[in-house]
Amino acid sequence: MSLADLEFDCINPYDSASQINKVIVPEFVLQGSLCLLFLLSGHWLMFLFCVPNLYYNFRLYQRRQHLIDVTEVFNQINREKKRRLIKVVSVVGLLLMSLFWMLRSALEVDERLLTVRSS
Repeated sequence: MSLADLEFDCINPYDSASQINKVIVPEFVLQGSLCLLFLLSGHWLMFLFCVPNLYYNFRLYQRRQHLIDVTEVFNQINREKKRRLIKVVSVVGLLLMSLFWMLRSALEVDERLLTVRSS
């Protein structure tokens, strides 16, 4: 939203960059903790889906390209919008897969309870 507001001149570049930069490090930490949670809980498939995004975040942080520069924000706006869109799509995909596996495991437990009670 902040990038779209910046593109249409509804917000100044400093405010837009500070809003975006404020949430980048917590996003990286949450992504890393989610990946670690999948690893520790034994959900290997979800962990493997989570690793590319974690690696990408790590490489951005390592190269110091994770923050948006106020002076270059107009030159990078299209690239940043594409980057954010790809991240949103990957996170929504992880969310949908997590919900699917959670519902599937809940139904399997329910089926086991029904077969135990009927016998």
